Amino acid sequence: MAIEYRGLRSLTAREPIAALARDGFYFVRQTGSHRRYRHSDGRRVTVAPHGGGDTFTIKTLKSIIGSQARWTEEDLKRLKLIG
Repeated sequence: MAIEYRGLRSLTAREPIAALARDGFYFVRQTGSHRRYRHSDGRRVTVAPHGGGDTFTIKTLKSIIGSQARWTEEDLKRLKLIG
């Protein structure tokens, strides 16, 4: 089943970063505005927030959620990113 990204339109930069921590990702390093996180199973995520209150575009969220963190819709519900 495909993830319904429309419910994620209003995510600020802080929300996916907090969800990464709740899912076991840990901060590795920062280069400029790019923060790199890693999970013990080998997944890696790069997040570039340009301000904690900024919202991400759908394209950026798809990259963070689908391509990098490889979260499913069930994971998004568990992490309280969608209802």
